[in-house]
Amino acid sequence: MLTLRRRARQSVILGTLLGLGFWGSPTWSSEPPPVRAAVSSNFVMAFRELALVFRDLSGIEVVDSAGSTGILYAQILSGAPFDIFLAADAERPEHLESAGRIVAGSRFTYAEGVLVLWTRRPDVDLTGGEILLVQTDWRVAVANPRLAPYGRAAWEFLEAGGLHGALSDRLVFGANVIQTHQFVATANAEAGFVARSLIGDRGGSIWVVPDDMYAPISQQAVQLSADDRGRTFLEFLRSDVARDIIVQHGYRVPEQRGGP
Repeated sequence: MLTLRRRARQSVILGTLLGLGFWGSPTWSSEPPPVRAAVSSNFVMAFRELALVFRDLSGIEVVDSAGSTGILYAQILSGAPFDIFLAADAERPEHLESAGRIVAGSRFTYAEGVLVLWTRRPDVDLTGGEILLVQTDWRVAVANPRLAPYGRAAWEFLEAGGLHGALSDRLVFGANVIQTHQFVATANAEAGFVARSLIGDRGGSIWVVPDDMYAPISQQAVQLSADDRGRTFLEFLRSDVARDIIVQHGYRVPEQRGGP
């Protein structure tokens, strides 16, 4: 059964690549360098699965440099030689577009992030975050809101709920959402605001923060270089096959906002 499912999936992906107008042996005479992708740290696990699927069927290798969106953006402005940029927000890709630093028409939303409050402790009701104020002295991890879109979303929630003042002396700031997740995973914080995509099967308790309490975390991608292989990967990223993988990793695709 597994083999049949794998073959069916490969057939769908093959059809997708054919639809994108790319298939067959490479036309270059020597091994080219891989496509270089700047990838927001929250999306790395999903990206690597996507890159493997894409490589197996197209022969194109795409490698990532992961970090906070703010830091990657600064590197791009400083001339870092990336071919594509998968940000965790829309702001930086928009700035790059306005500055003429991207291939025209390449900017689009590939995923929408889901903010959750997470603790490794099972059977804890985190709803609304009130437990953090009235029942515990927990340290709460938050990504740096100046650099990380998930940190900005968490700060918006705290402000909307009037919680930021009461928690101010217990907040632990991570450079990005990956480090914030690690603070909770290693017990350097008892709970944290992280991306749902990072929880996986780690257990504990989570509360999905209502999405009307923070601005959408629209994660946008852009093409930075003229390398057509980067364009092909971004086109693949918009396919149904890729979108299924993205959803499986805990994201929404844009039309799903307000869903589970």
